[in-house]
Amino acid sequence: MLHVAHLGGFLVLKTAAVRFAAFAIGACILVPHPSAWAQSAALPAVSSAPAASAAPGAAAPQAPPASPLTQAPRAGAAAAGGASAEPGTGTRGLDQDIQGLKKDVVDLNRDLFVLEEELLFPANTQVAVFVSMDVGEFFLLDTVTLKIDQKEVANYLYTPREVEALGKGGVHRLYLGNLKAGPHELVAFFSGQGPHERDYRRGATLRFEKGIGAKYLELKINDRQRRQQPEFEIKDWE
Repeated sequence: MLHVAHLGGFLVLKTAAVRFAAFAIGACILVPHPSAWAQSAALPAVSSAPAASAAPGAAAPQAPPASPLTQAPRAGAAAAGGASAEPGTGTRGLDQDIQGLKKDVVDLNRDLFVLEEELLFPANTQVAVFVSMDVGEFFLLDTVTLKIDQKEVANYLYTPREVEALGKGGVHRLYLGNLKAGPHELVAFFSGQGPHERDYRRGATLRFEKGIGAKYLELKINDRQRRQQPEFEIKDWE
């Protein structure tokens, strides 16, 4: 049985055998329309290729290559995975750089502080006064007032944490200044809580000679066990 259909200038012939082959491989035979026979000589034959593909024993058609559109999501996912790993590494490196910069800033600040002290307080005129406390059972330090040559140069109020640090052996630099060479007088007043939780105020005086080099003085607070009273003295570190 022959079926004829008109399709774009061609007659499509479908016989029973061809229709069976077309059903199997999705092919058909195209024959030029009579009105287009005059032009068919210039056109290549299109019926031979489908017929050859329908021949028995022919190799099965290969699957078309994967579309770039289907490969793009995979490539994008791989790139996203690599990108997600890179920021973590970059963040760790950035944190290390920041920590290194902080350390450099601290070191630079310390060096600048030492240089500033050397410029402002040269060794030939420098005088430093420190405060220390031993045991501290009979006296709870509150404030220290310091006078040099009858001039008040320092007045410091201690916090409970600072007093605790002094009791554990800490030393506090109370004053740093300049003095010319020659004789000088230092007077220190200690205020706080004495025995039996009473307000306590005592003073200590020291006359010293300032030489060419730096001068270091220490205000010491000791417990006198025999009298159960605090003792205050000024030590000159030669």
